[in-house]
Amino acid sequence: MTPRLEKLNNLQQRVVAAIVGVGIIVLGVLYNDLTFMLLFCTISALTQLEFYKLLGLDGNQPLTHYGTLCGIVMILLTYLIEKEIVAFENYFLISPLLAMIFFIKLYKKNDLKPFTNIGFTFLGIIYVALPFSLIIAMAIRGGIYNYEIVMGSLLLLWATDIGAYFAGTKFGRRKLFERVSPKKSWEGALGGAAFAALVAFVLGFYFRTFEPWKWYCIGAIIVVVGTYGDLVESLFKRSIAIKDSGSTIPGHGGFLDRFDGLLLSAPFIVTFIKLFS
Repeated sequence: MTPRLEKLNNLQQRVVAAIVGVGIIVLGVLYNDLTFMLLFCTISALTQLEFYKLLGLDGNQPLTHYGTLCGIVMILLTYLIEKEIVAFENYFLISPLLAMIFFIKLYKKNDLKPFTNIGFTFLGIIYVALPFSLIIAMAIRGGIYNYEIVMGSLLLLWATDIGAYFAGTKFGRRKLFERVSPKKSWEGALGGAAFAALVAFVLGFYFRTFEPWKWYCIGAIIVVVGTYGDLVESLFKRSIAIKDSGSTIPGHGGFLDRFDGLLLSAPFIVTFIKLFS
C-alpha cells in the first residue's frame, strides 16, 4: 500500500481502490473478448494463489503453482472452445492434466498428508478456477462475445455489496449469521437486495440481451448465493484465524475477499442462463 493510501481511513481506501479496480475491469470487459479473457484469467490465477497461500498458513501443502497452472489452462481452453477456435474434444486435455496431481504428490517426500493436500489442490481448482471458466462460457455463446451478460452480472454484484455495506453500517442491528460473520446483518442484506433490484430495473431498459425478468432473477441469485459465498469465505478465514484473505486491495482485503460472492454465484447464473436463454 502506498503512503498516501495509508493516511486515508478505511472507507476512503475502499472508494479509491473500487474506482481503480472497477475502471480496469470495465475497460477489460468492454474492449473485446480477448482483454476480457486475459483479465479474468489473471484475477482467477491471483485468487487461486491467494487461496493456496492461506491453506499453507494452516500447515497444508497444496500444489500451489501446478494447481494454478491447471486453472489457467481450464480458462484458456474454455475461451478457445467457446470462441470455436478449437474443437470441444479439447476439453479432455484437462483430465490428464488433473491426474498428474497424484503423480506429482507421489514424489513429495516431506508431505505427511499427501491425500489431504491433493484434495486441497483440487479444491482450489474447483472453488476458484471453475467459476471463472464458467464466466467465460457465460459471456461467449456460439462463438460471439456479449459483454452485456458479464457486465450486467458484475453491476448486480457490486450493487449488492455497496447496498449491504452502507445499509449494514447505518442500520445494522439483527445479526445475519453471527457464528461465522459477526458484522453481517439482516438490514445490510436487505439493503443489498434493494440496490440490486434497482440496478436490475435499469439493466432491463438498457441491456437488451435478456428480458427484464431475467435480470431480476440473476440479481436474486447474486443476492442470495453471493451472500452465502461471502459467508463460506468467512467460515474459511475463521478456520485459520485470519481477518482478511490478503492486503492486495486497500480497504477490501485480498482477491478472495473481493470475489467470494462471484465464485459461488457463477455456477447458478450460468445454469440459469443456459436453461432459460
